[in-house]
Amino acid sequence: MSTEKHKGERIAKRIARAGICSRREAEAMIEQGRVSLNGTVLKSPAVNVQESDDIRVDGKALPKAEATRLFLYHKPAGLVTTRSDEKGRATVFASLPPGLPRVVSVGRLDLNTEGLLLLTNDGGLARYLELPATGWQRRYRVRVHGRVDEQRLAALKDGLTLDGVRYRAIIAKLEKTQGSNAWLNVQIREGKNREIRKVMESLGLQVTRLIRTDFGPFSIGTLSSGSVAEVPPKTLHDQIAGYFKKGG
Repeated sequence: MSTEKHKGERIAKRIARAGICSRREAEAMIEQGRVSLNGTVLKSPAVNVQESDDIRVDGKALPKAEATRLFLYHKPAGLVTTRSDEKGRATVFASLPPGLPRVVSVGRLDLNTEGLLLLTNDGGLARYLELPATGWQRRYRVRVHGRVDEQRLAALKDGLTLDGVRYRAIIAKLEKTQGSNAWLNVQIREGKNREIRKVMESLGLQVTRLIRTDFGPFSIGTLSSGSVAEVPPKTLHDQIAGYFKKGG
């Protein structure tokens, strides 16, 4: 038995692997006193557990960790990427087709952004894929209103700082113009909050449509709006071998 297995794994990671929620959400649940370990309510997530431990969330026994699954979802505009919304807006998770396991999203797409959103039943995988260190490009088709300066567009490859926030290299190319509108192809790696909208605004361009087409090796292809497709297990293991080598 390896030292890593002997030590077990962090309890938040174990909860995430069971498909209950993301790792961050699990840590918050623990701090709220909603998680018990072998009959004792935990106050901190800084605890390692074994498979044989009795873990309960809100008094219910934690289910066995499921096999990791990944889904491609074509998010329509007008949905928020959350389970519940204080403003009563329609949510991604309430709009998913029936028959899916409990899933969490890999990052978010804002209300008016559409296109590819990755969903997984493994909260640990979601966190892994969100990290900039994973290095996956996010690709978008972007419709903008305004005059496109291709020189300034090309200069985005050097990154820029806006309102004290540093944005890493952005690859942006003009696809076509239609009167006062234009379509751009944009690639980013980090996906900071409203990154593309803010950067385009700094160039005097208003984003009127934003569609994510690719996330790393996964593409939306011909998947229709509102539909979900599962990534075949072999493809999943081939594309994120690094995650499985780490033990999830």
